[in-house]
Amino acid sequence: MRIAIFQRDAVHRQQIERVLTQCGHACMPFSEPLMLARTLAASTVDMLVLDWQGSRLAGSELVKTLRAVNGSQIPVLFVSEDMSDESVVRAFSVGADDYVCLPVCPSVLRARVNALLRRAFPDRYDNTTIHAGPYHFDMRRQAVSVHGKPVLLSSTQYRLASLFFANIGRVLSRDHIYAMVWGRELHTLTRTIDSHVSRLRLLLEIDEPNGFRLQPVYKSGYRLLRLQDEAAALTSEGEELEPA
Repeated sequence: MRIAIFQRDAVHRQQIERVLTQCGHACMPFSEPLMLARTLAASTVDMLVLDWQGSRLAGSELVKTLRAVNGSQIPVLFVSEDMSDESVVRAFSVGADDYVCLPVCPSVLRARVNALLRRAFPDRYDNTTIHAGPYHFDMRRQAVSVHGKPVLLSSTQYRLASLFFANIGRVLSRDHIYAMVWGRELHTLTRTIDSHVSRLRLLLEIDEPNGFRLQPVYKSGYRLLRLQDEAAALTSEGEELEPA
């Protein structure tokens, strides 16, 4: 999963990042709230770990920015040295899903993060298979079939395909895709994602007869749409879409 971390204190920030990286998550650490806000307005993440103290930008505004782009299901974990009842209640009132004391206990942080992600992404987080129309993904064997016929994909193509089919209907930003598929952050413009998406459409026959469309989203990234849900998705989210 891709997790954004805002924590002013370098020691706490590095500890949180280290614990989550050891769990296999891709982390984006921030020490300034305005930089985080700009990133959240243009990028997608799976979770936010947010410093509850010392921010010039209100925690409620950061949560609002996150969920405007990423959706209401994205979990937010607040971390703070202040464990007073008043602080905890205030954090939950502005949108926190959980609250952890600093300095964090690694085992507690892992358990809280895993619980929040499992709740937000039950199909993606725990399942060893993905079924979507004619598509079947075996996550253990990293194998995919369409209408029961195996399709040979490279490891990169499989990671890309399973990412899209685990997030049907959700916009994934280009940097999110690059981080989760290629394992590093995207710092320069590249057509790598586009060429792989184009090839994937052909290999998996992602088109109308199979009930799906892999749609570029203007100035953002891509979204895999189930065609029966497309009209509702466009109405509710209102993105400006490029022609496929």
